[in-house]
Amino acid sequence: MKLFFRKYGNGPTIIIVHGLYGASDNWAGIAKKLSNHFEVYALDQRNHGRSPHSPEHSYNQMKNDLLDFMDDQQIQTSILLGHSMGGKTVIHFATSYPERVNGLIVIDIAPKSYLIESKVGQRSIDHKTIIEALKRIDLKKVKTRADADLQLKQDIHSEKVRQFLLKNLHRNKDLSFSWSLNLTALEHNLSDILEGIDQKRFEKGNLVTGFPVLFIRGANSPYIQDDDIPLIKKIFPVADLVTIKDAGHWLHVEQPELLVETINKFFIE
Repeated sequence: MKLFFRKYGNGPTIIIVHGLYGASDNWAGIAKKLSNHFEVYALDQRNHGRSPHSPEHSYNQMKNDLLDFMDDQQIQTSILLGHSMGGKTVIHFATSYPERVNGLIVIDIAPKSYLIESKVGQRSIDHKTIIEALKRIDLKKVKTRADADLQLKQDIHSEKVRQFLLKNLHRNKDLSFSWSLNLTALEHNLSDILEGIDQKRFEKGNLVTGFPVLFIRGANSPYIQDDDIPLIKKIFPVADLVTIKDAGHWLHVEQPELLVETINKFFIE
């Protein structure tokens, strides 16, 4: 699959992989700041943004989409930066193709399964509710984004979350609206998206080393708990963990300057 991408700057390569409901344009501000020191590629993953749709949406496919992208762009090795679902994509990639990685940045996601948390609805976002809410919007009645927001408000009360989700609403040439997200594929594959990495792969000393690893979490986010650190260390024994203050799950929106500063400090200074 040929992924859509945006490119910025020159220098050592960083590839940015967004999370669920995200896209490369959500990371444009971060990419531009990082481009002062790096050559930055920001991707749209399958079923998101301007990349192709597919009924299949698993981490095995997404890691291989990333491999195909690197091969197409003749990128032999790169620092990989992934947020949320994109964080799991780069974890799967790094554990399968470590020879193609010279640095790993995982933002606000752990390698564990989030299926239980999603069902409980306390420690993480209820993605099933979000997808169902987006699918309930009657796009035939949407003339402006405000119309869509009014419908979505019935199910999603957070204005910040609604604004983020509605970035995926695309205006067509005939002025009608459609989703850039493949909501059907995401709904059908949601269990796989929330699932964790197979921990059995790392039980006999099959550790991943050879490049620096940085996990970054938001201080106000529930996605990486202290009791997740042993699993992170089990896979990446040299991993560092940094917590960014006054930030939730979307650190790149809430604390962009601190996020860029943290990345630059780890890989440059």
